[in-house]
Amino acid sequence: MKVLHVITCLGDGGAEGTLYRLISHCKNHEYYVVSLMGQGKYGPLLREQGVKVYSLNLPQGRVTISGLVKLYRLIKEVDPQIVQCWLYHADLIGGIVARIAGVRKIYWGIRHSNLSVGTVKKSTIITAKLSALLSRLVPYKIICCSEEAVTAHINIGYVPKKFILIQNGYDLSLYTPLNLPDSRMKKQLNLPTDIPLIGMVARFNPQKDHFNLITALANLKKEGIDFFCILIGVDVNDSNQQLKGWISKFSLDSNIMLLGSRNDIPIIMNTIDIHVLSSLGEAFPNVLAEAMACGTPCVTTDVGDAAIIVGDTGWIVKPQEPQLLAEALSNAIKQLNDPESWSNRKVSARKRIVENFSIEKMVSSYNNAWTME
Repeated sequence: MKVLHVITCLGDGGAEGTLYRLISHCKNHEYYVVSLMGQGKYGPLLREQGVKVYSLNLPQGRVTISGLVKLYRLIKEVDPQIVQCWLYHADLIGGIVARIAGVRKIYWGIRHSNLSVGTVKKSTIITAKLSALLSRLVPYKIICCSEEAVTAHINIGYVPKKFILIQNGYDLSLYTPLNLPDSRMKKQLNLPTDIPLIGMVARFNPQKDHFNLITALANLKKEGIDFFCILIGVDVNDSNQQLKGWISKFSLDSNIMLLGSRNDIPIIMNTIDIHVLSSLGEAFPNVLAEAMACGTPCVTTDVGDAAIIVGDTGWIVKPQEPQLLAEALSNAIKQLNDPESWSNRKVSARKRIVENFSIEKMVSSYNNAWTME
């Protein structure tokens, strides 16, 4: 089949990464990708896979007539059997234009579970609610990556019978235990080699709640527990004055390093001892599965499907409760000092991802969804 994907952008994000993994591991179809904005990180990577990638270059937060006309002409030219949209704005814009262009099988993609005012843009909330009103008319089916996201969107008016749950899948040959010497990456980054290394991979965004993590780490330090923490992600760097201010406020400058965006996440996941996620809202947090696939146990807030991913292999606490997050990190560090127990936990973490969240399972689920009548 010809499958045309419409996505808001192709930057370094969870939906973009999932789209790339899906296309990379499913060669059954002829793919086209349209980004409402620019090429970002994944545009060139998709082109290397032989995918035709188009950019509408719409200004952020705005729609132009010329952009809509270009999208309409692209859809008519490609004449796809399937239009798969990703994220709210692409669902709404791509879905409506594809419907006008005569496409019958339009699939929306929802990857969000928290629409609380103050944690997401007002325009995003408006777009989601408008999409709820149109969900009866535009999409053939709605693909959601998490159970909590399905519930949250039914609650704001999306048509329940149209939902299909497809959880994310991962390339387990890429995210795998590498058995690296403990000192390799640590020496490269000038990290301490004799104390527990905590890490969090997350862009700087209110949903990720870095303040929750910083406060938890401050509590950990007050308890006299030795640790070092590396933070990785978009805008998580020394230019981020707000984040740097929080770190200085709690006297954590000697305990935390900001590494910004990186392209070696599997190595990072293999280098850290514990991956932590401090979010107040998620759908299906990829970083937990990626860390666990590398054999790295996780401490996470109970957001989205985090508890489903982690199961009994890690520690799960309420969001926005830094004392509870600190206690969970403390318990993890204590077990880290028991080599046999920690080794068993690492094996269990990897096994859970292998058995439940493989890329093959995700690809099969998308193919089944696209071919259903």
